[in-house]
Amino acid sequence: MSSHREAPEISKDPVADSTDLYAFVSPDKSNTVTIIANYIPLQLPSGGPNFYEFGDDVLYAIHIDNNGDGRADISYHFRFHTTVRDGETFLYNTGPITALGDTTWNRFQTYDLSVTSGGSSTVLGTGLPCPPCNIGPLSTPGYAGLAAQAVSSVGGVTVFAGQRAEAFYVDLGSIFDLANLRPLANAHAFGSLTAGPGVNATNNFNVNSIAIQVPISAVTISGHPVIGVWTTASRQKARIFDRDTGDFVSAGPWEQVSRLGNPLVNEVLIGMGDKDRWNALPPHDDKEFLNYVTHPGLAGLLNVLYPGAFPNLAAAVTAGTARADLEAIFLTGIPAGVVNKTYTTFTGTVLADMLRLNTSVPPAGSPSILGILGGDVAGFPNGRRPADDVVTIELQALAGATLPLVDPTYKVDGVVKSVTDFKPDPPAIGSPPTGSFPYLGTPYSGYNEPS
Repeated sequence: MSSHREAPEISKDPVADSTDLYAFVSPDKSNTVTIIANYIPLQLPSGGPNFYEFGDDVLYAIHIDNNGDGRADISYHFRFHTTVRDGETFLYNTGPITALGDTTWNRFQTYDLSVTSGGSSTVLGTGLPCPPCNIGPLSTPGYAGLAAQAVSSVGGVTVFAGQRAEAFYVDLGSIFDLANLRPLANAHAFGSLTAGPGVNATNNFNVNSIAIQVPISAVTISGHPVIGVWTTASRQKARIFDRDTGDFVSAGPWEQVSRLGNPLVNEVLIGMGDKDRWNALPPHDDKEFLNYVTHPGLAGLLNVLYPGAFPNLAAAVTAGTARADLEAIFLTGIPAGVVNKTYTTFTGTVLADMLRLNTSVPPAGSPSILGILGGDVAGFPNGRRPADDVVTIELQALAGATLPLVDPTYKVDGVVKSVTDFKPDPPAIGSPPTGSFPYLGTPYSGYNEPS
């Protein structure tokens, strides 16, 4: 998964689990950048009567580095507040919800948005509304229009916070079964399985999204069109359960418990013993984890799990070749001249896991879900769009597809083009991304969608 349940401790705390991060030049407003940070993974749409919501005791943040030092120059902070109208009923709603102000909606959330830049903090909006979860045709009729009421414009920023459909697709049931890829299952070392198409394990699930759309000029500095983006969730240092009220009481300084820049880094690259520590540290400390990136364990396992399929990759692993290509993709950005004369996501020599976006690259007229591997320079790892097939891109990169960028003598193994969890194409998504803000599709309802 991109970052769903990626570390032992955060898997126990889903409301603070940074799940997916997207950053792209807005296709319908190309002078703006859209950043989407998802939390609360693998939401079953029918998960009532206590439906999903952001944590009132969590500080959510989206960070932007615009000078390449791996430190936040601009941070957008979100604090949520839950209100219960009638504590005597067990119901989330006591009738249809057709407008955000309906008194039939018993438990609702609002949030405050502030931005920190240049050492000072500015409140952009307070009491901004979240939409309800998509319960079903009786409780939330006309849900798309209802959710649209929760798009706010404050301080030059367009913002939305609420439930959306999961856009990330991955064959979880197969890929975490000893890195089995269903299209290559007949070649796996530990079983005689039949090759076949992948199964989208995240289909029909929802997530909670925080989306912002800001002018490019507001997040870049002159001469530096590339920005680094990451998201975090923090909790206060002390948390005590008050049995008289049935609530947790939090106090003390904020401590980061989750972060996410590039997809799958903590999920697949970082070792089990360092995952929780990685989540607690800022990107500019990522030099501590360099070896996980330049000598990825999965690359060494591929030839063990698929005997003889990756001889050139196996030779590079045996020789101890440091993966400068992966270091560039994940930790520094790709310098100009590596892919072509103009393509670059390079932010400097500071090693930091950030999702890098070159804001001077316009949206693609004909996007490829394989991004750079599909010849589309507006796609991952130049930012990340909701439809980008980041699992295939990163699996193929780990398998050696990007090694020739730094070593022209390296010959990519023939099987690499078949390294994917879906074949020939990713699965159809029931609620696909849209062409306008907040871009992720209408969340699935518990009444209409199967578990």
